[in-house]
Amino acid sequence: MKISGLLKFSMIDFPGSISAIVFTQGCNLRCAYCHNPELIPPAQDENNAIAEDDVLDYLERRKHSLDGLVITGGEPTLQPDLADFAAKVKAMGYLIKLDTNGTNPGVLKELIEKKLVDFVAMDIKAPFEKYEAVCGPANLDAVKESMNIIISSGVNYQFRTTYYKEVLNDGDIETIKAMVPDQAHFRLQECLPVKKKDVLKIEH
Repeated sequence: MKISGLLKFSMIDFPGSISAIVFTQGCNLRCAYCHNPELIPPAQDENNAIAEDDVLDYLERRKHSLDGLVITGGEPTLQPDLADFAAKVKAMGYLIKLDTNGTNPGVLKELIEKKLVDFVAMDIKAPFEKYEAVCGPANLDAVKESMNIIISSGVNYQFRTTYYKEVLNDGDIETIKAMVPDQAHFRLQECLPVKKKDVLKIEH
């Protein structure tokens, strides 16, 4: 796993669980409002790289005070060894939440079938006809497939949209909401301006 960030404690990122968060390196979308642009390139800055073993050691030490781990990015499903990493974390007794943009349904399906995730949060960037204006080119068939996999999985999930008002309007938000079968599983996020203080803080 290419890990470029570790938040050691959070009470708000994994519903119902006290968690740590790992930030993976690399993303295949280019969202205009991205708060962690340093995670977009697939190659890591050596100064920010965190060894997988160091993360696992930390989780081993904290498994009596943490409930879960959030795996976010970047886009975690780009990591070829994501399932192996998740299996190691699950073996410690942790719950796992995956944050994803939904562009890799095969990886998502594998994780769910192997019971390696307990919660999936997937971003719906826009109504499909506006996707490229928000995040650049995306495989919309893959996004739709991921939505269907999540909805039918039996795993706890949340779809979420960042209200990027440079492109989206209230009508677009209603269109997105109609794509989600249960509004209890939808979250609308405010699009905050990117400031230096908001950029990912790396912990070692």
